Amino acid sequence: MKSINGLSFRNIIKKPVRSAALIIIAAFLAFSAFGGSVMVMSLSEGLNSLSARLGADIVVVPYSATSKVSYDSIIIQGQPGQFYMDSKYYDEIKEEISGIEKITAQFYLASAKASCCSSRLQIIGFDPETDFSVQPWIEKSYSDKLGLYDTVVGSDVTPNTDMTVEIYGKALKVQSVLDKTGTELDHAIYVNTDTMKELIKAHNEKNPNQERKVNPDNVVSSVLIKVSDGFDIDSVAGDINLHVRQVKAVRTQNMISGVADSLSGVSGMISALMIAVWALSVIIMAIAFTMIMNERKKEFAVLRVLGASRARLAGLVFKENAMLTLTGGVAGVLLTVMITLLFSPLIEQSIGLPFLLPGAVTLCIAGITTVIVTVAAGALTAAISAFKISKADAGVILRGDN
Repeated sequence: MKSINGLSFRNIIKKPVRSAALIIIAAFLAFSAFGGSVMVMSLSEGLNSLSARLGADIVVVPYSATSKVSYDSIIIQGQPGQFYMDSKYYDEIKEEISGIEKITAQFYLASAKASCCSSRLQIIGFDPETDFSVQPWIEKSYSDKLGLYDTVVGSDVTPNTDMTVEIYGKALKVQSVLDKTGTELDHAIYVNTDTMKELIKAHNEKNPNQERKVNPDNVVSSVLIKVSDGFDIDSVAGDINLHVRQVKAVRTQNMISGVADSLSGVSGMISALMIAVWALSVIIMAIAFTMIMNERKKEFAVLRVLGASRARLAGLVFKENAMLTLTGGVAGVLLTVMITLLFSPLIEQSIGLPFLLPGAVTLCIAGITTVIVTVAAGALTAAISAFKISKADAGVILRGDN
């Protein structure tokens, strides 16, 4: 019975349509499972990146911004936008509120179409002397201090050939490109306070008819606060809201929780869809294998007459379908990787949530696991079907009495 060992491969070659159909089913199974897993992991990675980057316990914004703009999207995810409040509120909070370990101000300015990009950019200005939010993240890519008209840019900003980005007629020298975050912050640029003031002046000159001109020397956009140990974050935020007029203090955790809730809903929907697709695919695969086994009853009956055991027949079918599902599983995983790499920016924009692909090692582990599970599901389903068929009386099958 040594010749039986080559039957699996010969059966695959001689039945190309049947083999192709089984490969497609396995590929769809792997594509849905691996694609869903990558989506859920990418959303989780995006949220972790977002939480790690912010670094502040409380964000203070002008009260007017809470009703006019989506300030949380501007601060948390870096969507283009701007709002300002008098810098006296920064001084008032710093001098009158207890429990503040660190405090710094940020400035936001939405550019017109920049020289590097087809869409608007968010410009984020920070004070190097007091900042504790932006610089720790920037220092991973650029350890020096930013000078006047220096900038570091998000991962999706492509500088000009001379490594500059032109904003409102000012050429900013790009010193470094930051790691990807999976948010609109990948389209943002970061400058120090002096550069931001010059850009705001240039913005005023480019927009002489704007309703209210901003004096860059007297405004900030937001105040970021790190609360001292031993103080309650909610109490500090409450003190600010009670004693400082015209501003609103918000816990960053509350701002992120809104993103997390949306992410949880999307992840849950993807997981449910993935389970449903898996169940449907396995059912389809089981039906297909059962039909194929019924067609091959006489083939199995002959092998039984020639002395093949039931276990040997099950092993034969297991081997045959393992080869088919392995091919389909690998194809499904590779297709998912290709689509994800090509369309991850579009996916990020479509869902409007932080989306950051996991590392290569994590993707490899998830891909290998998906292929193993796909092969196991397909091959075991086929082997069970074959074992059931092999229980039938070989003589009855060959006489055609059933």
